[in-house]
Amino acid sequence: MGATVNELTVIALKVNVGDGVAKAQRLADLESDKSVFEFESPCAGVLQAVLVKAGDVVPAGAPFLRIETSDESLRYLEMKGAIRAVGPTIRPAEAAPGAGAAVPSLACVLVWTPRALKMAQEAGLDPATISGIQATGPGGRVSGDDVATYLAVRKS
Repeated sequence: MGATVNELTVIALKVNVGDGVAKAQRLADLESDKSVFEFESPCAGVLQAVLVKAGDVVPAGAPFLRIETSDESLRYLEMKGAIRAVGPTIRPAEAAPGAGAAVPSLACVLVWTPRALKMAQEAGLDPATISGIQATGPGGRVSGDDVATYLAVRKS
């Protein structure tokens, strides 16, 4: 990708977990702010994980598929440690003090597009502590437009 591409939108995935893939096989259609293009497999192997879904916006260069291969020439692409799925993360909320048996509830952790993170930081805000922002971007992410709206409401 060019140096100015910060994020990509996943338009379509052409494979599923467990599929065998060939080198140069079309795996996904991606869109940058400048063009739509086909993402091809860098090797032959078996698709082990898909970390995105159609409509997701991912940072340029972020892994979004995991292919198991015996092609040693691609060892530099190996992902070490845990694979973090791109997209909203759901975690159980902590039980209130003094509560009896905890009733499971879910709290959504906001996921920010790179542009939104940059805008928030440039405004002197810490994205980890912002509350009340609406996440209307693809896949429920906080977009740059969401940050602009949040900043405008704060000023008024």
